[in-house]
Amino acid sequence: MNKPDKKLFLLDAMALIYRAHFAFSKTPRINSKGQSTGASLGFTNTLFEVIQKRKPTHIGVAFDTSAPTFRHKQYTEYKAGREEMPEDIASNLPYIRRIIEGFGIPILEMDGFEADDIVGTLAKKASKQGFEVYMMTSDKDYAQLVDEHIYLYKPAFMGNGVDILGIEEVKQKFEIDEVDQVRDLLGLQGDKVDNIPGIPGIGAKTAIKLLKAYGTVENLLANTDDLKGKQKENVVNFGQQGIMSKELATIKLDVPIELSEDDLLYNGPNEETLTKLFEELEFRTLLKRVLNKEDKKPKTKAEKEGQMTMFEASDTTEEIVEEQPPEKKEIHSVIHDYHLIDTPDLRKSLIEYLLKQDEFCFDTETTSIEPVEAELVGIAFSYFQHEAYYVPIPEDQKEAQKIVNEFRVVLEHDKIVKIGQNLKYDIQVLKNYDLAVQGPFFDTMLAHYLIDPETRHNMDVLAENYLNYSPVSISTLIGKKGGKQGNMRDVAVEKVVEYAGEDADITLQLKNVLSKDLQENLLKLFEEVEVPLVNVLADMEYQGVKIDVPTLESMSIELRDASAQVEKEIYDIAGAEFNIASPKQLGEILFDKLKLVEKPKKTKTGQYATGEDILSKLAKEHEIANKIMEFREYQKLKSTYVDALPKMVVPKDGRVHTDYRQAVAATGRLSSNNPNLQNIPIRTAKGREIRKAFIPCDENHTLVSADYSQVELRIVAAFAQDESMIEAFKNGRDIHATTASKVFRVALEEVEPGMRRKAKEVNFGIIYGISAFGLAQNLGISRTEAKEIIDAYFEEFPAIKRYMDNAINEAREKGYAETILGRRRYLRDINSRNMTVRGFAERNAINAPIQGSAADIIKIAMINIHQWLQKEKLKSKMILQVHDELVFDAHNDELELLIEKIPELMKNAVELAVPLEVEVGTGKNWLEAH
Repeated sequence: MNKPDKKLFLLDAMALIYRAHFAFSKTPRINSKGQSTGASLGFTNTLFEVIQKRKPTHIGVAFDTSAPTFRHKQYTEYKAGREEMPEDIASNLPYIRRIIEGFGIPILEMDGFEADDIVGTLAKKASKQGFEVYMMTSDKDYAQLVDEHIYLYKPAFMGNGVDILGIEEVKQKFEIDEVDQVRDLLGLQGDKVDNIPGIPGIGAKTAIKLLKAYGTVENLLANTDDLKGKQKENVVNFGQQGIMSKELATIKLDVPIELSEDDLLYNGPNEETLTKLFEELEFRTLLKRVLNKEDKKPKTKAEKEGQMTMFEASDTTEEIVEEQPPEKKEIHSVIHDYHLIDTPDLRKSLIEYLLKQDEFCFDTETTSIEPVEAELVGIAFSYFQHEAYYVPIPEDQKEAQKIVNEFRVVLEHDKIVKIGQNLKYDIQVLKNYDLAVQGPFFDTMLAHYLIDPETRHNMDVLAENYLNYSPVSISTLIGKKGGKQGNMRDVAVEKVVEYAGEDADITLQLKNVLSKDLQENLLKLFEEVEVPLVNVLADMEYQGVKIDVPTLESMSIELRDASAQVEKEIYDIAGAEFNIASPKQLGEILFDKLKLVEKPKKTKTGQYATGEDILSKLAKEHEIANKIMEFREYQKLKSTYVDALPKMVVPKDGRVHTDYRQAVAATGRLSSNNPNLQNIPIRTAKGREIRKAFIPCDENHTLVSADYSQVELRIVAAFAQDESMIEAFKNGRDIHATTASKVFRVALEEVEPGMRRKAKEVNFGIIYGISAFGLAQNLGISRTEAKEIIDAYFEEFPAIKRYMDNAINEAREKGYAETILGRRRYLRDINSRNMTVRGFAERNAINAPIQGSAADIIKIAMINIHQWLQKEKLKSKMILQVHDELVFDAHNDELELLIEKIPELMKNAVELAVPLEVEVGTGKNWLEAH
């Protein structure tokens, strides 16, 4: 049972209105009264399209006001010289505001602030409150706001499709390294639209080049001695103008406006209001599209006589300006037959039919998205498209078990293919009823993940894209996501029949489409790796791992005390008490009071930057920066892990049950969620201590950790067929010392720790496309020395360089990179003319086969180990997978057997030119075992 995500669309009204006006400029829209209505029509089309296609749960439209803003006060020429608003736009504005209100959408505006400040403030607030936020505008300035949960949504225009920019897309589009550099770009090159001056002589290309070298406008001004000629003269003379331009381009994030989820919640239009408006404006097509109504107003004489009026001629511009997509299918427009199966006789008949099928789709409806805690509400089946059968399951668990047992013969049948979307969830739910669903399986989510790994794979998106079908939203049954959301158990059964039946029916239809797109190589990967892994992960998650809560409680007290001690030390050094968690107060202490650096970096809001990168640089010379990083570590460990993990323990078994997600990382790696076990820190002593809390299920068990040793480097050596590396691995030599010996041209026994550390950084950095600049940063050495080390590396390991070059060339020809098992990473920008964009794709061409092959290897190992444990009927269980490590809850009677057999199965997962090595450890907790 999937719960809807919170999706907020914030629209920049004037940007969209101008866009609509210009779209109709060549084919003006004039109604029978002589009114120009193009801007209103275009804006409404755009608004309705985003509501219909993107289905925001929340939406708001931001307007500028006529009042001057802080920018006008800071720079009187701001936006000066702009042409007066076209009369057609001015006359349309009152109607557009009424249309927005008719859709039930709030208008957001505030004197003294522009629309982008309002959008920026609300976007950042919403991002922190669990929303996915889309800023809908054609204004590039908004790109500076993009983060993990905030996107720039540029609507379709004049033949160009919708453009959604996330972090990577912004960096590629603007050729910058960090999203925040959009402000610096505007500060350097200026913005003619807003009359922001920038620095004379610096255009887009020069600005990008300077930012690559110096990062920010401020840093450029601090290094003017590096510049030459006229450029130096301009930067020196107009540097402060560049700073001011950057400030003018900076979107304000502290507008005094509250984020009201209730106000922004989209509940549909006011039909009466919109009907009157559309009739008044003569928007007949919109009456049909939006409200499914005909215009009842009497026709003119010309219309009765069949002549094309000015209205009709202009009405056709909707098709000219924006091609209308085929009408979206949905449950009320498609003939379907979904049956309620609620008697013993009907269930018996359904089971007889299911047993005659080669394959069928099934989908569970439950009381919770957490499978271990979920109770069945019903099961839907479909084996013929547009038909489905829903079996309700009663709340009484004894009665529920009886009905589930009836379907055991079907669901545990090992010859009938079971189709589903995210089958792992359904399999786990049925484990609560002691039913082990048997394959073969076809999981539509996993099929699409292999076909198109970079995009989303949930059923609603797949239905929209492949079937042009918009499924019923669960929010229509149980309400919007949040504290007030209801439960499927409380929904009338006739509504659940339609909803659950549709899920099973649509998933079956998707299987029929997607199976055709699984080419031979992907089909093998699908059938031999991803699908068999479903049951492995379902068992691991269901088993869970026991948590020692008292250990975490004790650790929480230790971290609290350690934080307090470090806090006191920070105050002593600073000579004042302040809120260390406040970036503003911290910045003032470090840079105003202590003056640690001459020209400190600032954030877009004008505060001093106090991020990890800044503190790491300061820590080399200033003890207070070390202490602040230590304080932050303790605070994060305490809040994110030590205090959070006990809350995730399921009471009935005292364990946490992570969710391993197969269809997230494009590389093929598994991701871990709730809790994210892959993020548990291991680099610091305090971070490693958290592993102490992961313990065996009882005194009869011991934890066993089996970890691949340097698997990615071994894959590189095998792919590159580098004889030196292969020989080192085969003879069990320290690969980093061997690399250091060659790069620094000393005997192996003469390699010093510092040399080995540099070699290690290069070994791992090379496969991630590290540059001389990056290596210099990581090692704290000059860029010149870093370049010399990289050059020496390629000289000593020419096969590695050949592999990298060949990987890029092959990807250019094929359009994708491939792992050892044929997993593909599509690289659409590998032949881009944009050097930055192409460089990103080239690094993926080198790295994706390595990371992806490591993922393939551990997945095969997991499948083989799981099958061996089941075949031997062992009591031991595989309970964790983190990066290249597997953890087992080993029964003490089987401990020696596991220590012998698991490394063997892991080493032989695939055949490589380089031997795979596995390190095994045991202990009474995870830390001890690893």
